This record gives sequence, structure tokens and C-alpha cells, in this order.
Amino acid sequence: MSLSLLFISGGEIAIVFVVILLLFGAKSIPELAKGLGNGMREFKKATDDIKKEFRESTEDITKDINQFKKDIESETKEVIDKVKKDINSD
Repeated sequence: MSLSLLFISGGEIAIVFVVILLLFGAKSIPELAKGLGNGMREFKKATDDIKKEFRESTEDITKDINQFKKDIESETKEVIDKVKKDINSD
């Protein structure tokens, strides 16, 4: 919840509802609420999809980095082993 919403009193909320009632009429308020609910649902779905895609893409990047790290460690070990072998053979 945003910090600004914490400072709205009950009277201010009542005034907002009265203004909405006067502007849109009692018959259209349920339609407006339904539209607002649908909009919020779509927004939440879109943000969830974005979070999922971001999570999946970072998982792929993490897997690639880990594989690269393993490859470097393996190559480093091979070089170290070769150098040790060359040193011992002399």
C-alpha cells in the first residue's frame, strides 16, 4: 500500500465516493467497478507474466554462467596437470 493512501481519512474517502456517484450515476457504478476489476486482473496477469519471463531468462543465464565456470575449471585443471607432469618429467 502506498504511503499517501495511509493519510486519507474516512471523510475524504466518502467525499470521493459521493463525487463518483454524482459524476457517473448509481446505475453505471457497478459497470465501472467491473471494468476496474477486469483491468486490475489483466494488469496483474501481465506483471506475473513479465516476472515469469524474467525469472526464466535469468535461470538460463545462470545455467550458462555455471557451465562456463565448469569449463574454465576443467581447462585450468588440465593445464595445471600438464605443467605438473612436465615439471616432474624433467
